[in-house]
Amino acid sequence: MTKKKWIIGAIGAVVVILAACAAPYLLVGAPAEGVVKVRKGSTIDMISDSVQAHVDETFGKRVATMMNLMGAKVENREGAFRITKGMTPFTAARRIKNGIQDGVRFTFNNVRTLDEWADRWGETFMGDAGDMRKLLNDSAACAKYKKTPQTIACLLMPDTYEFYWNITPEKMLDRMFDYYNEFWNNERLAKAEKLGLTPDGVATIASIVEEETSKADERGKVARLYLNRYQQGMPLQADPTVKFAIGDFSIKRITVPMTQINHPYNTYRVQGLPPGPIRLPEKSTIDAVLDAPQHDFIYMCAKSDFSGYHDFAKDYATHLDNAHRYQAALNARGIK
Repeated sequence: MTKKKWIIGAIGAVVVILAACAAPYLLVGAPAEGVVKVRKGSTIDMISDSVQAHVDETFGKRVATMMNLMGAKVENREGAFRITKGMTPFTAARRIKNGIQDGVRFTFNNVRTLDEWADRWGETFMGDAGDMRKLLNDSAACAKYKKTPQTIACLLMPDTYEFYWNITPEKMLDRMFDYYNEFWNNERLAKAEKLGLTPDGVATIASIVEEETSKADERGKVARLYLNRYQQGMPLQADPTVKFAIGDFSIKRITVPMTQINHPYNTYRVQGLPPGPIRLPEKSTIDAVLDAPQHDFIYMCAKSDFSGYHDFAKDYATHLDNAHRYQAALNARGIK
């Protein structure tokens, strides 16, 4: 019995010593915050290197030690793991070992093309931008959301979202479709129907409005002008659609030959709405279309003071006067 007690006591002493030695690894918190991104096939050493690069060298080594003590199997681990300031090596190691990943924020706005959006997605998440572009241009994939490659942009509503870093392109569109359906509630659907438009039609007009004016307080007025033209059966004759057709939004002056380009998005030649949005419109601009204030204007022209606002007109003669003033201002500045 005495020998047995001695062995138990010795074991207890060793445990105490080991606990004391391990205390720095268990209790000393991370000196900074960082996000560690882990891909399948990573080793503990690779994860440690990432922690060292994004948080702190010493802390990264301590996390590796803790993972080895835990016997962590990380070959199939995947995701982004946020290490907060003060988090212990034990907690960090346990979260990675157990795959408790954190969401990654994805904010996008002021995006024109699907290619640009796909690139931003690829820069933020684990997936390849090329795979996302391919999916966005796949008619069958778009049909799942009752969209075409021309209208799939309607799903991608600018805002701030949070997803897991290893989200796939397919899952991403599934989630964006959920947010799209949340936005298009019964109230907004009823407003769109009253305007004689589908949600995609509203988004298409909103995209034109955003290209026409950078002034948020003018967007409703511009939207109503295009609604007036559309509802009266007039061609939209929207300059931004010509720029889209040409593929150059830097154009300052739309000429008559430009308006004659044979292209499905050129609303000088094509009656009604173009096949889809010419950019990814903001939610606030979509609401500006849905709640556009009533007026009778059907013409507009940029103000000659280059303030970014527009002169509006109900008749063509007044519009010509406005246009001549603006053209004279362009000539005075040497803008061609």
